[in-house]
Amino acid sequence: MSIPNNKVATIHYTTKLESGKVEESTIGQHPYSFLGSSDQMFQKVEDRIAADMKVGDKETIVLAPEDAYGQYFEEGCKVTRRDNFPKDAELKEGLTFLTMQEGHEVPVRVTKVEGDDVTIDFNHPLAGESISFELELLELRDATDEEMKEGHIHGPGCSH
Repeated sequence: MSIPNNKVATIHYTTKLESGKVEESTIGQHPYSFLGSSDQMFQKVEDRIAADMKVGDKETIVLAPEDAYGQYFEEGCKVTRRDNFPKDAELKEGLTFLTMQEGHEVPVRVTKVEGDDVTIDFNHPLAGESISFELELLELRDATDEEMKEGHIHGPGCSH
């Protein structure tokens, strides 16, 4: 049960890895707002908010990899040639850049540079990780006509 697409949820959240390492947090910053049923939030988090959360409620949801950033696939790693990159690009392990795939920008990471061979990883950096998602529901409001038409919200904490 998702949040209806005519609603905007505003939350504070903290995501943690299984190790306890904080991956991301809005605490001390602008909260995050998103339009319901717009793929701007993990489905299980949206389902939990829609189920029976009230403004001010706090929850912790553990997301398995398939409910967060997906499973890690070895097939997501590809070896390409150095000359496929700009000549002045300093390629090193850990470098992240955007590439076009099927008409969309996709982030990829360089995982290995060996001579003229460069291994790039199309998996999300957190693929294969379970995530603890701590959230506090701050507001649930009707979306404006403009927000519904454009598919994203406006103002602080906007999701686009």
